[in-house]
Amino acid sequence: MDAKNWFEQRTLRHQSYADIAALVELKKAQNLTVSVCLPTLNSGAVLHNILSTLTFGQFNKHPLIDELAIIDGHSTDNTVAIAEQHGAKVFYDDASIGDLPPASGKGEALWKSVSLLSGDIIAWLDSDIKNIHPRFVYGTVGPLLTDPSLGYVKGFYNRPISENGILKPSGGGRVTELVARPLFNLYYPELAGFIQPLSGEYAGRREVFETVPFVTGYGVETALLIDILDKFGLDAMAQVDLEMRIHANQSLEGLSRMAFSIMQTALLRLDRDGQIKLLHDFSTVFNTVSDDDNGRRLQPSNVAFVERPPMSQIPSYQAARAGKAARWPLK
Repeated sequence: MDAKNWFEQRTLRHQSYADIAALVELKKAQNLTVSVCLPTLNSGAVLHNILSTLTFGQFNKHPLIDELAIIDGHSTDNTVAIAEQHGAKVFYDDASIGDLPPASGKGEALWKSVSLLSGDIIAWLDSDIKNIHPRFVYGTVGPLLTDPSLGYVKGFYNRPISENGILKPSGGGRVTELVARPLFNLYYPELAGFIQPLSGEYAGRREVFETVPFVTGYGVETALLIDILDKFGLDAMAQVDLEMRIHANQSLEGLSRMAFSIMQTALLRLDRDGQIKLLHDFSTVFNTVSDDDNGRRLQPSNVAFVERPPMSQIPSYQAARAGKAARWPLK
């Protein structure tokens, strides 16, 4: 399937899955469970609203979510207390997994959560969403419950941007448009139809997430798309329109470091897949240009990442999952 046909067939709308009661019945009929997890770090300012939406209202009446958790980077604010107040499980991103050395980063948190969560379907949400709505969960989980051929569903949305205190309806997602989508169009054109390849709202079956590697930094979404495509094919993937996502926009400096990490990840995948050949290791030092009263100067920072193996290769995970047969793909 090429990108155009995939886009026409696999671009979905969250409204198609808004009947949460029906999704709960589908979940029960298939004997599946759903885990929802948020990677957090000092997320207290918005976490209460997010978890309230996920535990009250429609989700309280229709229990689509079987397990709600955060995986925290040792927040120094009230993030953990808020999670506990809402009955969410609390895990930490430096939890020990096998005998692997510690690492940090969003991708590390997501990778470890595959081991820590119990659900057959795992949905991740970023913890900075200001306009949280149930669609951020039922929109990504619903397609997996209604279409057994799907293994991975990615959210997309309009990305407003705040300029001089005014929220403009578009203009966010700068790294997506200037780095990620050009890279995919150049080297992985099958993935060119993904509107928001870097979105943090997506869901997948355990059999998908446990069998692909994770990178520990901001390149995690890029790596997942490439590796899921390679292992399961484009037809096992879909995207769903979640309308709009409002969050605090990062500084240009922060976006530059993010772009650097994504390019590192993409280059290593391209070398692995034989599309390019890296003649030497690339630098992991990113130099930011700062401008203050003392003039312009370079500020180096290390933007390295670790690649974690598929969780299914970790002995402790194998032992914990012993006797639990894979449920997907259907034979």
